Amino acid sequence: MFKVRKASYEDATAIADIHVSSWKSTYTDLLDEKDLSNITYENRRALWETVLRMQKKEQLTFVIHNEEKIVGFISGGPERTKRFNYDGEIYTIYLLDEFQKLGLGTRLLKVFSEGMKEIGYQSILVWILTQNPSSRFYERYQAQPVGEEVSTIGEGTYQETAYGWDNIDQLLKNLP
Repeated sequence: MFKVRKASYEDATAIADIHVSSWKSTYTDLLDEKDLSNITYENRRALWETVLRMQKKEQLTFVIHNEEKIVGFISGGPERTKRFNYDGEIYTIYLLDEFQKLGLGTRLLKVFSEGMKEIGYQSILVWILTQNPSSRFYERYQAQPVGEEVSTIGEGTYQETAYGWDNIDQLLKNLP
């Protein structure tokens, strides 16, 4: 039985572990090795300790867990580029490999979207590497590609695509 809850400062270590291991397994075939190794447990732990210590009311982080451990997380807040007509953004969503394709990502997306709506957001954007097959997850729930850009990860440059939901209510209707 899995439950979703708001993340707390005490979750920083588990979130950092998931972030690093999921990053490496997800992007092994999409990033150069030197860029893939750019993310470390130490810098992710410091990042998540800071994010969770200084939680802002306009940003949300949720974890999904079973009785034994946290197996995934999602975070987001205001859309960062201000180049698109979206007010909210998913910054990260990761699940440990062995817990993927069980509907847990969908549960995270639903709780996150409900939380974003509750604090006043009306739309959501998410950036993913263009070649990442995970784009199908967002497309399944009717996200539309709305833009592209080249971003730098480590020393490499990579194409990213922004997917968006113009209306959180419509997204929530599409989620089980």
